Amino acid sequence: MATVDDARREIPGGWVAVTDGVVSAVGGPGDQRPEAARTIDARGCLVTPGLVNTHHHLYQNLTRAFAPALTGGLFDWLVTLYPLWARLDEEAAYVSAYVGLTELALAGCTTSTDHLYVHPRGAGDLITAEVTAARDLGMRFHPTRGSMSLSVKDGGLPPDSVVQDDDEILADSQRLVEAHHDRSPTAMTRIALAPCSPFSVSTSLMTRTAELAAALDVRLHTHLAETQDEDEFCLATFGRRPVDYLADVGWMSDRVWLAHVVWPSPEEITRLGAARVGAAHCPSSNMILGSGLAPVAELRAAGAPVGLGVDGSSSADSASLWLEARTAMLQGKLRHGAAAMSARDALEIATRGGAACLGRAGEIGELSVGACGDLVVWPLEGVRFAGALSDPVEAWLRCGPVAARHTVVGGRLVVEDGAPVHAGLDEQLAVHRRVSTAMQAAL
Repeated sequence: MATVDDARREIPGGWVAVTDGVVSAVGGPGDQRPEAARTIDARGCLVTPGLVNTHHHLYQNLTRAFAPALTGGLFDWLVTLYPLWARLDEEAAYVSAYVGLTELALAGCTTSTDHLYVHPRGAGDLITAEVTAARDLGMRFHPTRGSMSLSVKDGGLPPDSVVQDDDEILADSQRLVEAHHDRSPTAMTRIALAPCSPFSVSTSLMTRTAELAAALDVRLHTHLAETQDEDEFCLATFGRRPVDYLADVGWMSDRVWLAHVVWPSPEEITRLGAARVGAAHCPSSNMILGSGLAPVAELRAAGAPVGLGVDGSSSADSASLWLEARTAMLQGKLRHGAAAMSARDALEIATRGGAACLGRAGEIGELSVGACGDLVVWPLEGVRFAGALSDPVEAWLRCGPVAARHTVVGGRLVVEDGAPVHAGLDEQLAVHRRVSTAMQAAL
């Protein structure tokens, strides 16, 4: 068992007890185990904290691997898909969240954020639809109220049909926080505010959103420094690089975590670390879109919390945090050498790092007394792991691929024996197929 607690304890033959949704005891084979209503046998397995997903666009699984968008960079990809996403409605938001969160749970994720920034006129309450799906599944969920306010006519990328004005965005942001945000240490739902990116929202919206987040005491999220195109856009539009722009609009604080952060300069990395601005590292998406290799080791060394993100299913196409952890490990070795990024480093980023990005250090991402009872049982048996006897944590990422045998959220199974526990998946997949087909139909 890898606890990823403050002492980074690893306990061969260990056990963890969960009572009322919270870790109540952790021990080794020689320690007295408490009586339990149910015991899960994890022999031949590795037990870790539940993985934490810090960046996603769940609705994008409705346009997964969409052929016309497969060969362009970020800006081309967005322009191709925006017209399809303009068809999003409450049914689409619910079913994409249901399917997407199930996919995440099968790969060991117990807490996920989501960045839903497309809100077409008349589409309904998309965030509440997502929250409902997460509650139906028993997943811990941190959706963000995303937004876009600059359309093509304003110098942005999205079409008019998916943008809103600043006052409408801010009013709905406050409504959602008041409706869904739970401040308790064991919260299942928290809301953050998330203007999409420097090239799709106004400067005033960035500033006013930061002020609203401070007033409501919630977190802030956006895309930043994802591509070199973004650098050029910010210099041409604002006369500033993206990190300078972030400081100008009041976002250089530990309330903030950013998606991608591929192209900060060394001086900007230092500034981000000093401000404790978090980074959601999305290794698969960054490679698929040709964005680049993020300076993960440098950000962590500077003091910036770094978590993992699967990113939207239209760019990364697969939503497995195990895969992202393995890819992050491989990218770290590619950048800095074979000893630079271990499986333990990747596990820490996928757990404690993600918890810090979401403002939940000590609550999730570790197996310690008082933390939420979120854990994963990973099988390390069979052909894929034959001969991997000396280091189960390294084997977990170097071997495989592997999916979760059991995924537990707040002491409740959401995946058991490799399958989702909820009976409605086949029905939701049929709905997803219908909605996806309609969304991808010729315009």
